[in-house]
Amino acid sequence: MSEKMTKRSVRWLFSIRRYLTFFLLMAFVISCCMILFLNTVTRSTGMEFSKAHIEQAAKATFWNVVLLSLLCTVIDGIRRKFMVDRPVKKIVKAAEQIMKGDFSVRIPPMRNLDTESGFDVIADYFNQMAEELSGTETLRTDFIANVSHELKTPLAVIQNYGTLLQQPGLPEARRMEYAKSVTDASRRLANLITNILKLNKLENQQIYPKMETYNLGEQLCECLLAFEEIWEEKNLEIETAVAEEVMVKADAELLSLVWNNLFSNAIKFTEPHGKVSLSLQAQGDFAVVQVSDTGCGIPPQVGKHIFEKFYQGDTSHATQGNGLGLALVKRVMDIMGGDISVSSQVGKGSTFTVKLRRERDGTS
Repeated sequence: MSEKMTKRSVRWLFSIRRYLTFFLLMAFVISCCMILFLNTVTRSTGMEFSKAHIEQAAKATFWNVVLLSLLCTVIDGIRRKFMVDRPVKKIVKAAEQIMKGDFSVRIPPMRNLDTESGFDVIADYFNQMAEELSGTETLRTDFIANVSHELKTPLAVIQNYGTLLQQPGLPEARRMEYAKSVTDASRRLANLITNILKLNKLENQQIYPKMETYNLGEQLCECLLAFEEIWEEKNLEIETAVAEEVMVKADAELLSLVWNNLFSNAIKFTEPHGKVSLSLQAQGDFAVVQVSDTGCGIPPQVGKHIFEKFYQGDTSHATQGNGLGLALVKRVMDIMGGDISVSSQVGKGSTFTVKLRRERDGTS
């Protein structure tokens, strides 16, 4: 009750202040006009006004000012109620819902006589903000759910095989098998946490790129050779066509994340005796890298989401990754100002294409 009384008192004080403002403004303007009029009449006609005439005119003018000020205050109050107070109430109400966590709220178009009031612009930006917050909240919820799921899987494996390892009289072969499963699950868990930390730093701009000019072909070959043991185990054919002296100015450490993830995926999704290809070409101002494989391919509906966090189109390989690799790749390319795209045919393989601005003759 006291809050309502306070709001009512504030409204009354505001109305009185507006009335006094109109009164003083009109009194000043009308007084100046009357003085100018009387002086002009006196000079033009030589007519002299008596004190009684002036007092009578002053009283009439005063009451006119009082009535006109009251009329202007009422009109201004009605105008404010429909053209200011109502839009502000809509915005405040929507903001309160946002504060309560309801990001589905939207402000409808303002039906206002004053088309240039600016409230429609505020409403548009508010709706865009609400939409962005809604998307962020959805991503946050999905992220937490996915992280929880991804953490549970390796932890369950470690727990189960750890229990089995405690069995007395366990054969050596079984003990080694269970120990390897625990080690693999631990490694997957460590990789998941590492990728989450990297992605968090990249998305919050806590990693600042250290730009340097270097030979991109040499870096690609070094990264590819790191997977030699894996491709030999699967008897994969490796085909390379790397142009020489293609220089780029970028953060070598961040770009190594891109190449390692692309090579890892290409080898992982390619069946034994398949082929993985790497090409590097200089096309105008850009260095174009293509990593191709003869794996299972990516369906169109999956290709739309592969750069999203935790998305895994091929669940048969889910135990070999955590769905963060391509999200890291996409974020790195955004920071580097590059571009990444994918083309694929189901059953025939995929090709990832990366474009980076290259250095030519010492200039970018």
